Amino acid sequence: MSDTVASTIRKRSDWAMVMGVVTVIIGAFMILYPFATATATTIFFGWSLIIAAVANFIFAFTAPSAGPFFVKVLLAIVYGVAGIGLVVNPLLGAAALALALGTMLVIQSGIELGLAILYRKELPWGWMLLDALSSLALGVMVVFRWPVSSPWVVGTMVGAGVLFAGITRIIVAATVHHDVASFERLANA
Repeated sequence: MSDTVASTIRKRSDWAMVMGVVTVIIGAFMILYPFATATATTIFFGWSLIIAAVANFIFAFTAPSAGPFFVKVLLAIVYGVAGIGLVVNPLLGAAALALALGTMLVIQSGIELGLAILYRKELPWGWMLLDALSSLALGVMVVFRWPVSSPWVVGTMVGAGVLFAGITRIIVAATVHHDVASFERLANA
C-alpha cells in the first residue's frame, strides 16, 4: 500500500517539477518582454474589474434596503468604469498601476521602518530595516521614473512574480520527491 501511495506522490511531484520549469520559462519570457506582459496584465485586470462590476450590480438586487442597494450599484459603476478604462487603454492603465505600485512601496517602506525600529530588540531588525530601505528605493525609482517606466515596472514585477512562483514550485516538488525517496528507503529497510 505504501508503495502505491509513494509512487503516486512521486509521479505528482515529478509533474509539479515539470510545471515549475514551465512556469520559470514563462516568467523569464514575461521579464524579457515587459511591454507585452504589462499590456496583458492590465487587460486581464480590467476584465476582472468588469466581471466584479457585473457581480456587484447583480448582488445589488439582493440588498435588504435602498442604502446598501445604491452602495453596491455605485461600486458596480466604479468597477465598471475602471475596468473599461483599463481594457480600452492598457498603456494608461499600466501607468496607473505603476504609480499605485510605486506609491504603495513608499508607504510600505515607512510602515516597515517603523516596525523595524519598534521591534529592534525582539526581531532581526537589520533585515527589516534592509527590507524597508529596499521598498523605499524601489518605490522612489518607480514614482520618479513614472510614467516612462510604467510598462517596464508592471511587466517586470509580474514576470518576477511568475518566475519566483515557478522556482518555489520546483523547490517544493524536489523536497517532496526527496522525502518520498527517504520514506521508501525507511519502509524497505
